[in-house]
Formats: sequence, structure tokens, C-alpha cells
Amino acid sequence: MYKIKFGTDGWRDIIAEHFTNENVRRVAYATSEWLNSSDLPKKIILGHDCRFAGAMFAEEAANVFAAHGIDVVMAKQFVSTPMISLAAKRLNAGLGIIITASHNPPSYNGYKIKAAYGGPATPDTVEEIENLIPDLEITPGYSFEHFVTNGRITYADFESMYLDHCKNSFDMDTLQSVGRNLVYDAMYGAGRNVIPILFPDAHVLHGSNNPGFEGRAPEPILKNLPEMAALIPTSEQYQFGLATDGDADRIGFFDEKGRFVDSHHLILLLIEYLTDYKGYTGKVVKSFSVSDKISKLCEIKGLETITTKIGFKYICEYMVTDDVLIGAEESGGIAIKGHIPERDGIWMGLVLMEYAAKTGKTISQLIDDVYEKVGAFAVERYDLHLSNELKLSIIEDCKSNTYTYFGSYKIVKTEQIDGFKFHLDNGSWVMIRPSGTEPVLRVYAESTDSAAAFAILETTKTQILNG
Repeated sequence: MYKIKFGTDGWRDIIAEHFTNENVRRVAYATSEWLNSSDLPKKIILGHDCRFAGAMFAEEAANVFAAHGIDVVMAKQFVSTPMISLAAKRLNAGLGIIITASHNPPSYNGYKIKAAYGGPATPDTVEEIENLIPDLEITPGYSFEHFVTNGRITYADFESMYLDHCKNSFDMDTLQSVGRNLVYDAMYGAGRNVIPILFPDAHVLHGSNNPGFEGRAPEPILKNLPEMAALIPTSEQYQFGLATDGDADRIGFFDEKGRFVDSHHLILLLIEYLTDYKGYTGKVVKSFSVSDKISKLCEIKGLETITTKIGFKYICEYMVTDDVLIGAEESGGIAIKGHIPERDGIWMGLVLMEYAAKTGKTISQLIDDVYEKVGAFAVERYDLHLSNELKLSIIEDCKSNTYTYFGSYKIVKTEQIDGFKFHLDNGSWVMIRPSGTEPVLRVYAESTDSAAAFAILETTKTQILNG
């Protein structure tokens, strides 16, 4: 049988190649065995996003859960990952499961596991479930319709639950005053109903049904959002550009000038708002690839920082046991105090809009305020699609300390929390790490501006590929 492996955020595979009904049933079987052996409620919240065959795969999983005596509460339509996490907590479930491949290309689907507290399952839980995946075909014995008829499988409206949560948690009058200034790119993803309901006057891009995502990976990064980048500068009306990925747990953002604002800058803005305007305190938990400017701002504010491996499940471990202000990744996954311990692209967008509205400042002005404290900077990234052999060879070179320079940049210190971060003699850094969900080698660089960061990336790319 095909060996199923969970990555940094669930199991993802190519539809019909390895992500099949048979393999979904195997993973659902392992999930059921784990839940039944635990002290948690024997209830699973289940949903799927907008990807191809999501409903079919969700029904396959539900059938297996129900056959194990587990109550399944599932969505009738597509839902976002934050909706499943919120429902798992609100409805006192043992687990939440969503069929999604998040930001991966449209040929992929996936399976994410959410815990009873409303966030990603811990690495230990994921490993335990992975180890229970059987090397045999699973047949539930009864049809999906049988379990619906006898009440083991029921339906609920998780989207309305999420919308009510938003309305009860934000100053909606203030947000409504700037709603017409918002451009939202749904990227054909599972968040596409929420923004039009909250802000009927917002301008929505890619809000229709398209499981192929126009052939574009639904990852909210600059290269995937050309329509928004072109639209905002054409009108003085648009002050905010918000984009969310396929399952709406990641954020992409633009300022009023149509410039992309990366996660590093968004994290800084959120820290400023939560501390200076909300009066919140707590630790800042960040992934290894996040800008060093985050630590600098936290030092100024007297906030403790914790750095984790890549993957929000490592951040979430702290959020459910400690007093955490914000947990954040470079990739656009951010969670904050006052919400569930889960990444949520829409929620972060609402917070940023509220910040700008309450201060009367534009996003670019708020960023300038942060620069006065920590200095200007830029973090850039290359995703190198390499053969597995070359990728492994480069990682081995990193492990064996082969690199002492990248071009003229001298390496003065190396960190290995997750991947390899090389600190350079000019105060910049470059990081090399293989993706946990795609056949990609990621290379990051931070420097004083975008041009300087790209220069480091080019030099590093040339050296690691050519030796």
C-alpha cells in the first residue's frame, strides 16, 4: 500500500494519483481509531473547501467515522479551515477534519486535522494518527445514506456560525465605514461568501466557482494576484486589498497604493495594534523564517519571543498552553489573541482594516510608523523546483558546513531550527529549507530593501545550483 505521510500541515497529494477514495478511507480509519482510544468526545466536525471532488472525499471520510461509532457533523457546502476549527471548539467535538490542500496547486487535495481547542492538532497527535494508518483497504460496510438516515451523520451551518462570530467580535460600524474601500480576491476559495456578506459594497475578484483556480495555485502572494495589483492604483477609492488562499487561513494584503504588504510587515502592524490600541500583552511566537524585525519590535515593547519550526502546528502548541499575543508564519498564516488558535486570513484582514479606520491612517502610513522603530527592510523568497537528488545534495552541503560564503557575502553565524539560516556579515541573512508539502527548495533572504534581498537570493541560487 502507498505510504501516506503528513507534512507541515496535514496530508496532501495529487488527486487520483495518491489522493484517492481508498487512501482517504485509510486516513479516516486511523483518525477514528485514535479518537476512540482517547478521552475526547466521539464527535468529528467535517468539511471540505472548493477543490475538485471535495464533497466526495468528505463523504468517504464521514462514512468511515460513522462506521466507528463516531458522530459526524458536517457542512453541506464548502467551508474554510477557520470555520471548521471554530465549530470544533464551539460544538465540543473531539476533532475537526477539513478536506483541503490549502494553497497547493489545483491538482492537489488534502486532509487537515483540527483539535478540540480550535486549532491544528499537535505534532504528537498527527504522528500518532499517521502511525495508525493501515496497510489495507478499508470498507465501512454501510452506505453514507444509511448513516445519514440513522442520525450518525448530521449537517450544520458552520459559515453562519463564523459570520456571527465576526459580527460579535469587531466594531462593525467602524468597519462598515471603510467597507466600500476594500478589494477582496477570494482566489476561488472557501472564504468567498464571507466578505460580500459583511461588506456588500466591497469589490470582489475571483468569487465564483472554479475548482481549477484558473490553473493558478490559490496562494495569496504577489505573483498570483496581478488583477488586484493592477486595480488598486487605478482608483482612489480602494484603500485595502485583501486576498485569502484556497481554505482562507492565509492572508495576502495590499496597501492603498497597490503595493503588496508581506506577512512580516503585517505581523509588525498587528503587534502594534494589539498592544498600543487593544492593550493586549503576551508572547510572540513566530516561525523560523520570519523577519528579525519582529524580535526587534518585541524587544522595544518588552514582549518575549519564541521561535519555532516551520508549520503552524508548532506555534499552536504554545497558543493553547501559554499566554500568546500572536502566532505567525512567513507564509501568511497568522493567529491572534481574542480568536481561536488558528490561522485566519479573513480575520486578520478585518483587524488591519479596523486598525486603519480607528487611527485614520493609511496602511502605508502605519508601516512608516513601524519603520521609525525597527528600520526599513524587505524579505524575499525564491521557490526552486529541483530534482529530488539535487535538493538533497544541497541540504547535505548545508549540513556539512560546505558554505562559508555566498559570493562576496561572508557567513558569520548559522542557525538550524528548521532548515538553515545563514547570517551574513552585512547584517542580512539567507535561509535554505526544503518544503514540507511540495517538491520545492525554498530560499529566503532579508536585507535593507527588496533589491538587496534579491541580490542575495541570486548570488545564493547561483552558488548552490552550480557549486
